[in-house]
Amino acid sequence: MFNLLGKKLDARPHLKIKRTRTHCMVACKNKGPYLVIYPEGIWYRCPDETSLNRIVVEYLEQGREIPELIFHRLGEGDIDVNETADV
Repeated sequence: MFNLLGKKLDARPHLKIKRTRTHCMVACKNKGPYLVIYPEGIWYRCPDETSLNRIVVEYLEQGREIPELIFHRLGEGDIDVNETADV
């Protein structure tokens, strides 16, 4: 996913986004991997290329959150997917 994200970001230089790998943050045992976006502090589930595409296009380009992919939000904690399913 990391390399694929790099290709998608390279294709969108107007976004001016940097990416980095981290060591294990343990959360991926729960439907990971994750893409963590700062300064917002939003942790998106990113289990497949479809999810990655949605995060890049809908969130990074269009600024629209994707509630069903959010796992954790800074200051709020983990998000219950069942609560966001009706949003």
